[in-house]
Amino acid sequence: MTIFSRLTDIVQSNINALLDKAEEPEKMIRLMIQEMEDTLVEVRSTAVKAIADKKEILNRLERLDAAAAEWQEKAGFALSKNREDLAKGALIAKNKLLDQCNALRRELAGIELAIDKYNADLGQLQAKLDEAKSKKKSIEIRMNTAQKRVKIRQTLHDGRVDDAIERYSGLERRINELEAGAEVYDLGKGRTLDDEFADLAAESAIGDELARMKAELAKKQAKS
Repeated sequence: MTIFSRLTDIVQSNINALLDKAEEPEKMIRLMIQEMEDTLVEVRSTAVKAIADKKEILNRLERLDAAAAEWQEKAGFALSKNREDLAKGALIAKNKLLDQCNALRRELAGIELAIDKYNADLGQLQAKLDEAKSKKKSIEIRMNTAQKRVKIRQTLHDGRVDDAIERYSGLERRINELEAGAEVYDLGKGRTLDDEFADLAAESAIGDELARMKAELAKKQAKS
C-alpha cells in the first residue's frame, strides 16, 4: 500500500464506525494513531522534498532567464555591428534557453499542485489524528470507569456487605437484650434519678454506635 492510498483510507475513514466494529477498541485506536503519525511523517517528508524541488527550479529559471536576456543583448549588439550571422546564432541560443524555461515552468506547475495537495492532506490527516487521540482519551476514561464498577461489584459480592448487615442485626439483638435486662432489674422496684442518668448514657453510646453502622451500610449500598 502506497503512502497516498494509506492517506486516502485514513482521511475517508469513520473512526467511530471502526471502533464500534473492533473487538479491542483500545488496542485498535492505538494502532490507528500510530499509523496516522507514521503517515504524517512520510507526507511531511515528501512535501519537504517537493518544496526543495520547487526552490531549485525557481533558481534554475532565474539563471536561464538571465542567460536568455544576455543572448538577446548579444544579438542586438551583433546586428548593430552588421554581424547578422552572430545575431542569428545568439537568437538560436536564446530560444534554446527559453525552451528549457518553458519545460521547467511546466514541471514547476506540477510541483506546486502537489504541494497544495500535500497541504490539504496534512490538514485533513492532522484533524483525523486529533479526533483519534480524543477518542483514545474517551475510551481510557470508559475503561477506567468500567474497571471501577467491576471492582465495586466484586466488593459487594465478597461477603463484606453481608458481614456488615449481620453485625447490624447482632447489635439490634444486643440492644434488645440490654433493654430486657434493664427491665428485669426494674421489676419490683422504683427507678432512682441515678438510674435514669445511667440508662440515658448507655442509650446514647449504643445510639452512636448504631448511627455509625447505619452510615457505613448506607455508604456501601450507595456505591452499588
